[in-house]
Amino acid sequence: MSRWIVGVMVLVGALFSAEAKHVPVTQELVESGMVVIDIRTEPEWIETGIVKDAVPITFFDERGGYDVAAFLEAIGEHVSPDEPFALICRTGNRTTTVSNFLAQLGYEVINLQGGIRRLIDEKGYETTPYRP
Repeated sequence: MSRWIVGVMVLVGALFSAEAKHVPVTQELVESGMVVIDIRTEPEWIETGIVKDAVPITFFDERGGYDVAAFLEAIGEHVSPDEPFALICRTGNRTTTVSNFLAQLGYEVINLQGGIRRLIDEKGYETTPYRP
């Protein structure tokens, strides 16, 4: 899907004023039983590990490219639009963009601000090694 189409989808979605929830990441949130989708890249998962039971689904590739249709299909295997779930990335920048986009499509999404770095560095969280 081209970036132009995504841009139009974002603008149309903004008309409906859907908003994602943006909350600081905590160990309690990631261990609450809610589905957590990690949108980082595979090298990042290997570097730091992942949240226990998180679902690794890359949104932006290492060059900043993305495939919205493939991403939506992949998350559809784990959550439905009306089921609350959380997104995590390295610092929260990518999840801010993606969670706002998903909210505009009708998803109940929570952006875990601060990402895996805050969870590890400030909260002392021990990740699970990523295994492809």
